[in-house]
Amino acid sequence: MSTNGFDLAVVGTGIVGLAAAWELKQRHPDLKMVLIEKETDVARHQTGNNSGVVHSGIYYKPGSLKARLCVDGVKRLKAFSREHDIRYDDVGKVITAIDQDEVPRLEALMDRGIKNGVQGLEMLDDEGIRRHEPFAAGVAGIHSPYTAIVDYPGVSQTLKKLLQEAGAEFRFGSAVTGLENDASGVTLRTGGGDVRAERMLATAGLYADRLARMAGLEVNGRIVPFRGEYYYLRPDKAHMVNGLIYPVPNPALPFLGVHLTRTVGGEVEAGPNAVPAFAREGYKLTDVNPAELADSLSFFGTWRLMARFWHIGLFEIYRSMSRPAFVRSLQRLMPTLRPEDVVRGGAGVRAQAVGPNGRLVDDFWFEEDDVSLHVLNAPSPAATASLAIGDEIAGRMERLLV
Repeated sequence: MSTNGFDLAVVGTGIVGLAAAWELKQRHPDLKMVLIEKETDVARHQTGNNSGVVHSGIYYKPGSLKARLCVDGVKRLKAFSREHDIRYDDVGKVITAIDQDEVPRLEALMDRGIKNGVQGLEMLDDEGIRRHEPFAAGVAGIHSPYTAIVDYPGVSQTLKKLLQEAGAEFRFGSAVTGLENDASGVTLRTGGGDVRAERMLATAGLYADRLARMAGLEVNGRIVPFRGEYYYLRPDKAHMVNGLIYPVPNPALPFLGVHLTRTVGGEVEAGPNAVPAFAREGYKLTDVNPAELADSLSFFGTWRLMARFWHIGLFEIYRSMSRPAFVRSLQRLMPTLRPEDVVRGGAGVRAQAVGPNGRLVDDFWFEEDDVSLHVLNAPSPAATASLAIGDEIAGRMERLLV
């Protein structure tokens, strides 16, 4: 079976791929487009398993793509959600310094947020923290009033519907197993048959580096998966969290630390941790893919990363298996929380690019050749920034479409 004649094939239908496809379809309504997805529907991995937070842009290095696209993405996402009647709540976030040693890092974070153009930020003393979050601990804090929560699967389904109405075709259950490209385009071998297109946009998430190498790009990095696990506060304890409660991030560590997040469904999530995953879709500790694990361990950057953070990795695995240990981390933010106040929830897997030096790629990362563009690193805040990233990708793709 062979299908010819597409102008553009988009591989991967997480929120970034959908947003980019929609932006391109609005700019070029006659573009004959096919979206290829190995799952049975859109948003089945990172998009569908995250906490639903709309980040304000306070964390990211000024001048970076993350900083610029996050702040722009918040405005776009809020407007899109309002237009399409998608649940979006400005619940606000408190970032809390537990002791005086963390206050300088908190102040540096405030300065970064101001430089990034984040609106409404306010420094808090201990009484100010309790005014917003009565059960939270801390000697000082930042209140970010426009940090929000949204229904990301709902956003994705709306983008899917808009694309279908605009004439885009979806091919589900079509994992890419091979790829051939030449000066005139690309042929994708998939489980649903061959697809020929003049140009390709790859937003493959956990398999982004693999698809890029399949296309012949020299990728100076590797996707290393990290599982993020959640607990839920029991319903009778959900009143303890009004919005979002985060710790001050430790700049020596690669992730933000466990936190408390109200969801659009009215629940309160606690987490996520950052557990090394033994499969690219390793949603449980027992999920092991020997070939993928061997591929990860064959990359020298993985060993350098492990050498720097082996003690943190072991602790994360221990905390993954121990509810009391998980709750002890949460008690830094909320001292009255007890192990019996939480129940285990779900998990997601972050697609995080790591360089040969063992350092996590800190910004969004795009690579392209004459016929394709690859999104090689789009971790948080990619969902928040998705509509702005879509605009950025569309601008880059237009250079290939001419």
